[in-house]
Amino acid sequence: MPHTPTPHNAAHEGDFAPIVLMPGDPLRAKYIADTYLDDCRQVTAVRGMLGFTGTYKGKPVSVMGHGMGMPSIGIYSYELYHNYDVEAIIRVGSAGGYADDLQLRDVVAAQGACTDSNYAFQFNLPGTFAPIADFGMLSRAVEVAKERGVKIRVGNVLSSDVFYDGGANERAWKPMGVLATEMESAALYMNAAAAGKRALCLLTISDIPSRGLALPAEERQTSFNQMLEVALETAITC
Repeated sequence: MPHTPTPHNAAHEGDFAPIVLMPGDPLRAKYIADTYLDDCRQVTAVRGMLGFTGTYKGKPVSVMGHGMGMPSIGIYSYELYHNYDVEAIIRVGSAGGYADDLQLRDVVAAQGACTDSNYAFQFNLPGTFAPIADFGMLSRAVEVAKERGVKIRVGNVLSSDVFYDGGANERAWKPMGVLATEMESAALYMNAAAAGKRALCLLTISDIPSRGLALPAEERQTSFNQMLEVALETAITC
């Protein structure tokens, strides 16, 4: 195993569980740890990117923030896979809805992640790579969601490097069946593939710009809890 700690992570060998939940916001990582994990301890806080390890229903689970965008999740997930021997990562984040039948608070499981990013350039591939989720984790998350009565859609999302795009991405990608947009899934899926590890992205629809809809800040916490609980149940049964 490569040297730990790393320049971006103060944890030592063995500090992370084999499976890690990753929200973008480090404070949401703290919320997940405080709300759901038992015997929890903080294992890193470099640059304010908080990470915790504890147990959920007796099973070891870690949670750590990944920041915004593909370069950020690219660094943190790479180190978890390669330096800390993490086997699986579940990104738990928000997304902007594209599909006409999506509503606020719906959960989307990213089966695949289209992207406008050049992240795959580093792998020197002679073509276009299609970043996809681990099928076992994906199918289990769908089962868990159905068992808990959580509405879930499965399909393609767009991982974009651009947040303020004036609606251009939706106009281009929605006709291709892309369900929603976010900024990290493609990089995570590529890192998992390159490392021979597993990854899944679960996303709560927090806004639908074309319809002028968005969850108020005070409602996001409760809405995200459904997704978090699906992710945690998936984590301990995959």
